[in-house]
Amino acid sequence: MERKRIFNSIVAAAVALTLLIAWNLFKSVSPTTAQKQTSLNVSAAISLSKALGEIKTVYQSSNPNFTITYNFGGSGALEQQIQQGAPVDVFFSAATNPMDALQQSNLLINDTRHNLLTNRLVLITPKNGVALSDFKQLTDARIKKIAIGEPKSVPVGQYAQEMLNKLGLWQQVQPKLVLGNNVRQVLTFVESGNVDAGIVYATDATASDKVTVRVTAAENLHSPIVYPLAVIRNSRNPAAAKAFVDFLAGDRSKIVFQKYGFGIAR
Repeated sequence: MERKRIFNSIVAAAVALTLLIAWNLFKSVSPTTAQKQTSLNVSAAISLSKALGEIKTVYQSSNPNFTITYNFGGSGALEQQIQQGAPVDVFFSAATNPMDALQQSNLLINDTRHNLLTNRLVLITPKNGVALSDFKQLTDARIKKIAIGEPKSVPVGQYAQEMLNKLGLWQQVQPKLVLGNNVRQVLTFVESGNVDAGIVYATDATASDKVTVRVTAAENLHSPIVYPLAVIRNSRNPAAAKAFVDFLAGDRSKIVFQKYGFGIAR
């Protein structure tokens, strides 16, 4: 009888311990805790990388349970990835065309779209390169290679093509062109001295001490350089994505963007 009582006590203690462990496990994965752990995937134009890197640090310092992962690249390539189902929560483009394409495909949460930033187009050379004072000098014999973004997929290349067409230079300079997959690659071509000149955004040129800005393009020579952003309709965390977009459009983020040379769209 005594042995049976001891056995029952051991079983009761084991059951109690099991219930206690189960309760602690339940608390550790409770909805309240799970909701605090949020992950966002943000696809953004590579020209935004430094500014967004700083903004990420600021945002996560106030929201420690947020994990933000950036995918930087040419806006056209990023748009195609989203069209093909890439798991993206927020898209931040360097041109309106990729965003328009996603909107036409009903892939945006429409009321989250903002035209946030502006930029300028500049002609650069290596630091001690040819001292150009006009885009028309790109036709000179001393300029043998010119780097621009691939016009079919890279907004900075599209703007460059528009400008060169308006100046009547496109056909003349085409044999000299070296095409980059994004604006940072164009910048690298110039920094390395592998080309004699390049056309990039003012923000990228300003960030490099290996190039010299020679000419800034008149804004009437190309479409307005506008950076729109929006939440993707298939976002896994639409509420969190909207909150981050609102932060990007807020005053604290604007200070950072202006620090890196971007204008604020009106």
